[in-house]
Amino acid sequence: MNWNHILTIAAKDIREASGNRAVWMPMVIVPLVFIVFLPLGLIFSARLDPQATNSLLTDPDMAGFLSRMPAEMAGRIAGLNGTQAGLVLALGYLFAPFFLIIPLMFSTVIASESFAGERERKTIEALLYTPASDTELFLGKVVAAGFPAVTITWLCFLAYILVVNAAAYPLMGRIWFPIPAWFPMIFWIAPALSLLGIAATVLISARNPTFMGAYQTSASLVLLVVALLIGQVTGVLYLSVGIGLALGAVLWLVDALLVVVAVRTFNRARLLASVN
Repeated sequence: MNWNHILTIAAKDIREASGNRAVWMPMVIVPLVFIVFLPLGLIFSARLDPQATNSLLTDPDMAGFLSRMPAEMAGRIAGLNGTQAGLVLALGYLFAPFFLIIPLMFSTVIASESFAGERERKTIEALLYTPASDTELFLGKVVAAGFPAVTITWLCFLAYILVVNAAAYPLMGRIWFPIPAWFPMIFWIAPALSLLGIAATVLISARNPTFMGAYQTSASLVLLVVALLIGQVTGVLYLSVGIGLALGAVLWLVDALLVVVAVRTFNRARLLASVN
């Protein structure tokens, strides 16, 4: 396997993706929403009207969540006032699944541009003349989609740490974030979700000839994040280090299976035939 071929293909695809507005616009808007607007909106609301955050703990819909809350989570809000506890629960736990949308969405949009987009632009013919094998070509496109998605996710995590701690410091009186449960989510689950999005996009792109068609179809994977959010809000599944490690292991297993299928599906000669 020639890594020069793989990295060359990845660099080419990243350059092409960065020039596509449909690719980089979500990379600007989505982080702003989840990292800046939502947390700042909640924090400033708590600073202006503490009763609004206190109501989170007294809301009847939260009763089930609070009553079944694991000891680790309960210990994290023990001794805090209502406003502080509400911020910890919202920003530290309830908002966490939203963060997983970032690696999943970024990987699918870049992969859609890399696979279906190239076929749509009629540039896929040039792939037949590259010295890279089909496997190297596939891995190059995986790196092109996965590396930016994971890197941006980690940078967004750092930015979220700074925003949450700085804005909430007048209320919390200390630096309290991140909490341990976020580390497996960011460094274990997020890369697995990125690879899941890429593998699914490869399989979808083999049948969908357009970038938007492949992206819209693969974006349905966001339902996995929605299910995690619902599970946490309803008290069925709580974010913790153990849950994060277990969920990530399952995702990596699914990734391995999908990648095997995707590698067998990815064939540039077949893609070229579909264009003609």
